[in-house]
Amino acid sequence: MRCTYFTITFCSFLFFACNKNIQKIPATDKINTKSNEVIASAKVPPAPPSVVTYLTGNAADVTTSPVAGLVLMGGSTDVDAAIAWFLQRANGGDVVVIRSTGADGYNQYMYDMVPVNSVETILIDSRAKADLTEVSQKIRNAEALFIAGGDQWDYVNYWKNTATADAINYLINAKHVTVGGTSAGLAILGGAYYSAQNGTVTSAQALSNPYHKAVTLGSNDFVSAPYLHNTITDSHYTQRDRQGRHITFLARLMKDFAYTTIKGIGVDEQTAVCIDENGMGKVYGINNAYFLKNTNLGAETCLNRTALTWNRAATAVTAYRILGSATGNGNFNATNWTFSGGTSYYYYVNNGVLF
Repeated sequence: MRCTYFTITFCSFLFFACNKNIQKIPATDKINTKSNEVIASAKVPPAPPSVVTYLTGNAADVTTSPVAGLVLMGGSTDVDAAIAWFLQRANGGDVVVIRSTGADGYNQYMYDMVPVNSVETILIDSRAKADLTEVSQKIRNAEALFIAGGDQWDYVNYWKNTATADAINYLINAKHVTVGGTSAGLAILGGAYYSAQNGTVTSAQALSNPYHKAVTLGSNDFVSAPYLHNTITDSHYTQRDRQGRHITFLARLMKDFAYTTIKGIGVDEQTAVCIDENGMGKVYGINNAYFLKNTNLGAETCLNRTALTWNRAATAVTAYRILGSATGNGNFNATNWTFSGGTSYYYYVNNGVLF
């Protein structure tokens, strides 16, 4: 039968009239066939983030008697003697390496150097992962912890105020294990720290403007190591000409964070400062470590868009330099900031020029 225009129109009217109350039901919802009510399905919670780990050795946790300490390594090629010192203090326990990029480069190297139960690397590259119980518990179970190099802003951004930061501080201050770091891992170990939130800053930039956008500092809100409470660290020290920016960091911390005493430890590449449970340190490796402290007053001129001047009769900052060795050279007492086996001198700054 041929449908006329009137027939089609009338049929369409009947269809829409009868179905005007039909709802579009999301695919995840259901219909109660007795009452025609739409029943919303329960939302499925998102899966927890997947954490990448690398394990070398025994997966079963062991409990040993670790010894407290700190390893401050300046970056580039690792210092074997300092790594061995670090591992020995785990007393055969479990070693954990944390980082936000990279892979398992430390695992076999550490595992083959000194007998330990295991070496496990954990990639913690988001705040969500840093807050996972499985991550923080692995850290808390460690008898030694090493923080690899990378970008310290990642570490500050991902780990600060998370369960991971709590676990690091637990190891240092409650379990009393040795904690070390190289390059970016070293940068976050001080009570004060350079976060590199806006990228790196050169000495020339910092000295010419102490408030350059890339001079981003934090204080007493991340890692709390007993011998580094009023200390800021820096790595790749003379290889990347970082003395000037380090002095600028000290000046800014005195002015903006009300430090009356501020200290700095700068560590060259292929060099490490190892500090034992009593605060006594030695320098390992082939280059130098530098220990800085303000002599008395802060900078004469520390202003935005103005070159730094911190002279104080050419004695603004006391410095002590110790050359490393394979067996550990010099003596550094972190409890009273005294030294032997190196060279003492002063740093000062006139109108953005470091002397």
